[in-house]
Amino acid sequence: MSTPNGFPQHSRVCLTRSMEGGAVQDLQAKKAGKAAKKEAGGDGAPPKLGTPISETFKLPEDLKANIKIKSITPRPPRKPRLERAASLDEKSWRKWRRFRTSQESLTDPNETSSSNGSLQEASPSPPSRGRASPCNPCGQQESSHSSPDALEASPGGKSRAGASDLGKRASEISSAFGGLLRGKGFAGGKPRLSQIMPARPLPPMELNVASHSLRTANRIDSDCLDYRHYSQHKFGRVSSSLSDSRLQGNGTLCDSCSTDSMKSTFSVLTPIRAKDVRSRSYLEGSLLASGALMGAEELSRYFPNRSMGIFVATWNMQGQKELPVNLDDFLLPTDPDFAQDMYVIGVQEGCPDRREWEIRLQETLGPHYVLLHSAAHGVLYMSVFIRRDLIWFCSEVEYATVTTRIVSQIKTKGALGISFTFFGTSFLFITSHFTSGDSKVNERKLDYNKTIQALTLPKNVPDTNPYRSSSSDVTTRFDEVFWFGDFNFRLNKDRETVDSILNQNPNTDVSKLLVYDQLTSEMSRGSIFKGFQEADIHFRPSYKFDIGKDSYDTTSKQRTPSYTDRVVFRSRYKDDIQAVKYSSCPVIKTSDHRPVFALFRVKVRPGRDNIPLAAGLFDRDLYLIGIRRRATRELLRLREQKDQRSSSICSIS
Repeated sequence: MSTPNGFPQHSRVCLTRSMEGGAVQDLQAKKAGKAAKKEAGGDGAPPKLGTPISETFKLPEDLKANIKIKSITPRPPRKPRLERAASLDEKSWRKWRRFRTSQESLTDPNETSSSNGSLQEASPSPPSRGRASPCNPCGQQESSHSSPDALEASPGGKSRAGASDLGKRASEISSAFGGLLRGKGFAGGKPRLSQIMPARPLPPMELNVASHSLRTANRIDSDCLDYRHYSQHKFGRVSSSLSDSRLQGNGTLCDSCSTDSMKSTFSVLTPIRAKDVRSRSYLEGSLLASGALMGAEELSRYFPNRSMGIFVATWNMQGQKELPVNLDDFLLPTDPDFAQDMYVIGVQEGCPDRREWEIRLQETLGPHYVLLHSAAHGVLYMSVFIRRDLIWFCSEVEYATVTTRIVSQIKTKGALGISFTFFGTSFLFITSHFTSGDSKVNERKLDYNKTIQALTLPKNVPDTNPYRSSSSDVTTRFDEVFWFGDFNFRLNKDRETVDSILNQNPNTDVSKLLVYDQLTSEMSRGSIFKGFQEADIHFRPSYKFDIGKDSYDTTSKQRTPSYTDRVVFRSRYKDDIQAVKYSSCPVIKTSDHRPVFALFRVKVRPGRDNIPLAAGLFDRDLYLIGIRRRATRELLRLREQKDQRSSSICSIS
């Protein structure tokens, strides 16, 4: 009984060959070719299962005239043919060849592919674990449903077989014939390649899909290095959603790639374990404890070199209502490439509207900074701005004031101090306005002594090193101390001599002037600012100017130019504070004083979690007002530029 195309009804052939050796392959192929030519005119009886190829490959006589049959001599596979589109099955085979770490096939028996042939027959070979490679134009149906012919050829003569047997037999037929078309065989259901020896030894292949550059560009924080081993112990594998679970199950992919890319170096946030969320307490912790908010790990994340930048400035505003149009040159000098982490501004004889002054500071610094704390003592103002992502590491902020005048109700002279702890380093900032007068050096020293004795800080925040503290000097109770203000120390020289020195040295060589400086002389004797230092001065005297001009006092008093506005500092530990820049801001001319500022690099140490935290508290209302003004100012600037372009006149000559 024949089908309309001339082939026997049961002529679906499954060709199997062994790849144990090259000689055996050639011998079997030659026998198969001879048997096919000899028995091509058979009676069309259906072949039995397990019949060798010499008995199964039969063609009718009417088809021999049109088809030239040659002996098939399989050869080892050559290079892949790039002009032919690769099927899904071949792609998986290539992937298996690239990542060969297991003897099992990387196939899914539930997945089907396109057809590659039309001859099928049941084969007695063991069930294949490979992916079902279809062998007819309707590959999807053939791989999931068995034909009636296959049912008749099943053992026992039963008309129907189990669904599992049919699926296995279809997989065997399609896999065997698909392997022949691709030039490779399946021995025992496992793919094997012909032995092709390379010309030279191949270098060892790294089984990690993450390249070296990727691994170095995506590093894990030190507190997450054990995440992979912990997850493997608990869950069996890491981040299965990031790669094929079948490849991970067979050990083909190295799962460190998922943990390597877990944390980027450009990100501040890190993965948090659930157990840390349950057990972590911000009110307890040791200096080096893992997970401590003020600990070494958190400090190194934000400050790898454990040093921060601090901007400290002082300005006697002379009580002027008019504020400078632009504060960029004051707060954001162009010399350093980067802005600082903390800004502390002290004002003496401040403007009547203190709130407006603080809004202007916020507007200039922009959205990256928030007002941590501000305080006032009469016309003495101090504002502390800090980067908004660092407010979580600040303790509660405390402040205290001292009046140095005989009449305490008049608060034009005195001192204002603000203190807090950042990580494990305690800070104290003091701004002062000492007694004025050219000859009143002793009164100024009395103001200093009264300030260090009467300033009651700290209050609730514990001292980081109480063994080095003194109850008679507030500056010994903190790690880093910055004292700035209008100290009113003058130059012990007449106006004519000072003017001649300034005119001789237009390039700000002021070393000859500092010889007559009262503060430098008193500090060298140790009578004031004991233990304090001051950076080298390379700017012209900051007092006294004609308002709105660059000339010194031209009134009848003819006051001598002096360095009244200063910034000094001290530390408990040697070399903790490094002065980066010390200068004045000559472009701001709304007062008879020029603002003076200093930039510092300050070493920060890890701390304990037992200090009272500020919990991210800052002046939110001031922040919103300052940012709105900044946005409005930018819109006005763009509108002015647009108007200038539209109103420009083009002349044609």
